[in-house]
Amino acid sequence: MKHFARWGLTMPATIAVVVLLIVPVAITIAATFAEPKGVFAPYVTFFSSGFRRAVLYRTLEVALVTTAISLTVGFITAYVIAQMPGRAKSIMIIAAVFPLLTGVVVRSFAWLIILGKNGILNAMLISTGIIGEPLSMLYTEGSVIVAMVYLFVPLMILTLVGVLEGIPRDLIDASASLGARPLMTFFQVILPLATPGLIVGAVLVFTGSFTSYATPQLLGGEKQMMMGTFLYQRAMVTFDWVGASTIAAIMVVLTLGVVLIMSRIARRLNPMAV
Repeated sequence: MKHFARWGLTMPATIAVVVLLIVPVAITIAATFAEPKGVFAPYVTFFSSGFRRAVLYRTLEVALVTTAISLTVGFITAYVIAQMPGRAKSIMIIAAVFPLLTGVVVRSFAWLIILGKNGILNAMLISTGIIGEPLSMLYTEGSVIVAMVYLFVPLMILTLVGVLEGIPRDLIDASASLGARPLMTFFQVILPLATPGLIVGAVLVFTGSFTSYATPQLLGGEKQMMMGTFLYQRAMVTFDWVGASTIAAIMVVLTLGVVLIMSRIARRLNPMAV
């Protein structure tokens, strides 16, 4: 009876996931294998194009760099917040969450104002005499990465704060009392116990940055096209649905592959993490 009750409770959510997520993705991927030219013809066309390979490599590079920077900045910030007393901790968490109250487009557009030739950063550098003329910082890979890090670091902080708070202080004190240096304590105690949060945060940041559309479109433009903007172009501008489905399928496969790699890394660092 209990078994059927559990199935009854989970069945609506399971049906919703299958109908709204799994079936559309399966149809999208299946459409790429129905070409008259051959089963793998769309993928051969994609990977035989230097431009398309460059878009894929650029997207992977931006997503991985964004994930690495967000992990580093988010972990340090979350560790500092986790060590604070109650009231100060609450204030810092609110400050970290505050950027999430505005939309992605608004936050990305703000970087247009900051990084533009007549923007805040160029004006400050010119006024201080560091540069003599405005720098071209927009529509570069760096501008996209900076904006992505700004977008996803709050998510990383929120993910890691709870994990770091759950590490017993007694373990850290015991490590120090046994003669372990702070660096050794970090790698032998803190890092393995924080691995679940690191993996969850890394997956969130990587998938978000790898599939992002608004930020690359606003700050990268045509010069720094990424898979999200390329997918939109093929589907909504050229109406190449098979090409768009191929791009979507490649993005799904690569995302799942990166998630599996991260899970394996987590198991090595902490067998109980995943």
